[in-house]
Amino acid sequence: MSKYDLIIRRGILVTPHDTVQADLAISDGHIVALEPELSGTCKEEIDARELLVFPGIIDAHVHFNEPGRTHWEGFQSGTRALAAGGTTSFFDMPLNSSPPVLDAKSFELKRKAAQASSLVDFGLWGGLVPGNLAKMAELAERGVIGFKAFMSNSGIDDFAAADDLTLYEGMAQAARLGRIVAVHAESEQLTSALARRAQTQGRTGIRDYLNSRPILAELEAIQRAVLFAGETGCALHIVHVSSGRGVSLVAEARARGLDVSCETCPHYLTLTEDDMETLGAVAKCAPPLRSAQEQGALWQHIFDGSLPMVATDHSPAPAEMKTDSNFFRVWGGISGCQSLLQLLLTEGYERRNLPLTLIASLAAGYVARRFDLAPAKGSLAIGADADIVLVDLRQRHTLQKQALFYRHQRSPYLGRSLRGAIVSTLVRGITVFQDGQPAANPQGKLLKPSSLPA
Repeated sequence: MSKYDLIIRRGILVTPHDTVQADLAISDGHIVALEPELSGTCKEEIDARELLVFPGIIDAHVHFNEPGRTHWEGFQSGTRALAAGGTTSFFDMPLNSSPPVLDAKSFELKRKAAQASSLVDFGLWGGLVPGNLAKMAELAERGVIGFKAFMSNSGIDDFAAADDLTLYEGMAQAARLGRIVAVHAESEQLTSALARRAQTQGRTGIRDYLNSRPILAELEAIQRAVLFAGETGCALHIVHVSSGRGVSLVAEARARGLDVSCETCPHYLTLTEDDMETLGAVAKCAPPLRSAQEQGALWQHIFDGSLPMVATDHSPAPAEMKTDSNFFRVWGGISGCQSLLQLLLTEGYERRNLPLTLIASLAAGYVARRFDLAPAKGSLAIGADADIVLVDLRQRHTLQKQALFYRHQRSPYLGRSLRGAIVSTLVRGITVFQDGQPAANPQGKLLKPSSLPA
């Protein structure tokens, strides 16, 4: 008779192709059996009757800002929020820490900080900025997920936007290193000129900010990035696409045989530019929120498969940075890493009949495949890491400030009724969230693309 560390019994497993009631067994941090009425003994058993069993969510785009700006957010507070939301792995962006991750030394500083405090597994993006192309090889050797570049002002003085030559040569270097490049695709020339004109004329309100970052700026930058990727053979990922037309450009490039992908964020799927005018600074982001029509186009792309990924772009800041009479000077970042799965269940499954299997792909399965973490991450499969979230879909709740675990308890989703309660979250078989509380002990490990040595 088989012996297991843990058996999750009678749950509704969300697999890549179906939902099925079955038992799931875990040993040594891995899923080792999936079958109805599993026989065998175990050290621990969980009755998951009537609960959904999802693969652990992978948030490929967060800003936890440590080391150096832990008062904005840190690995301890940020990963408590992730665990509470069912997220078991994340990729931290390189720019908001001080120093930013631009070489081996800064990579090690961030890795050590994450290792000391993270409840969940983590990957680290490296930076692609003017002057650090010679450091990309050492970052790749240490296991960065890929390289992040800004095509517009990042808002961080020591993480400069990549000019065209830097981006082109950086993509060529990334292609040689076998790493993906992620870009914030907005035209700096367009956005900076429009913002400068508006402020010179004394137009500094919310609608003025929205008008300074038109969809055209996103489309132009995506086209330029795709052109460079095609010329260099670089794998390209466009982060936080805000428009249906932007997704269409990526889909067209992929149809031509280019290795290009994109993501959107829950705020583009949930909120519109009208909400930004109502909510104010808590809903400021770049690219900004768009019209209801553009939001509908994003959902259509999700349903037809051309928009395969959702990540939060969790980008918090202290209260004083979110308050200014000039809206252009307000920090542009939305906090929401705790709510990814519940927003997809609410806005996708409940409101639009989005299949549960597609939600699992958008927030776990595709992410693992695209960033070379499969088969260890992203699905409920024998041999995979036992990264699991149990969800009670029968429950719903109104999001309250006191329920948020990240450092600054602000969110554009406060007061929103959300479908599904996160019952428990497991990372490699270890419970990191249960009964409404995160665990105390850090469990996170550095994730490297599977093509690299562990």
